[in-house]
Amino acid sequence: MSGWSANDIPGQGGRLAVVTGANSGLGFVAARELARAGARVVLACRSEARGRDALELLRAGVPDAEAEVRRLDLGDLASVREFATALPYERVDLLLNNAGVMALPYGTTADGFETQFGVNHLGHFALTGLLLPTLLAARGARVVTVSSMTHVMANIDPRDPNSERGYRRWVAYARSKSANLLFTHELARRLIQHGSDVVAAAAHPGYAATNLQTAGPQAEGRRLAERIMRLGNRVVAQPAEAGALPVLYAATAPDVRPDAFVGPSFAMWRGAPAPSWRAPWTLDDAMGERLWAASEELTGVTYDALGTP
Repeated sequence: MSGWSANDIPGQGGRLAVVTGANSGLGFVAARELARAGARVVLACRSEARGRDALELLRAGVPDAEAEVRRLDLGDLASVREFATALPYERVDLLLNNAGVMALPYGTTADGFETQFGVNHLGHFALTGLLLPTLLAARGARVVTVSSMTHVMANIDPRDPNSERGYRRWVAYARSKSANLLFTHELARRLIQHGSDVVAAAAHPGYAATNLQTAGPQAEGRRLAERIMRLGNRVVAQPAEAGALPVLYAATAPDVRPDAFVGPSFAMWRGAPAPSWRAPWTLDDAMGERLWAASEELTGVTYDALGTP
């Protein structure tokens, strides 16, 4: 992986990629580079207006890009179902579960879930399940879910997935990112037992400068915290183009194994893509099954095509 860059992405001609949160940050960079490599890219964005702006910017950099915008609000299961139903393709070669929110004040989604757990995990769990038939129809498809190095701060609490017993924004965020990794672990296990060649993997960007860091402080009007985050983005963080590389590696490199976790090579912080350390609880089969069962119950989405492990 040493020195791996976007120039090393294998040709993606004839492949269809769905990228959530593709209007900015890592998602935009990933969508642009996949399009540059020849993939047809669906920019799945909560705001169609911002999605159209991103599409215009993408085409400015990749004039011959095959790309389109479709509305997807991961905080609304009705929107997730509408997106999956309306997607006019028989197969999806790559689903990049990238969109997310971080360290927001307490709130709930349209379906009553705590926002970070609802958007970061449950929305993507539902989307993946609804698109499963199209993924199984594609030879060598991949599901790549973006987690975070901050997942190490907290394991999920299956007794209180929506943080109703007490809310701490960073703990809730870390739980949602641990859920991303547990979901990847359990999905990879079920795909293997089903005999499918679909690869479920995960990635994280280290500390990358995106608007994710400032959204929470902006939502609460915490100007000092917002300034600190902006300073960190300028001084410490690597650019979004570098942060997207582990995601692109997990999505396209030929040697990616099921349940791989890819991140920056230097202390999980920055650098070329490399295998990343993960907390032991994100490899717990029993916890993965409990999260899976809870996610099916909460979303009403079941992965019937995979059966039961």
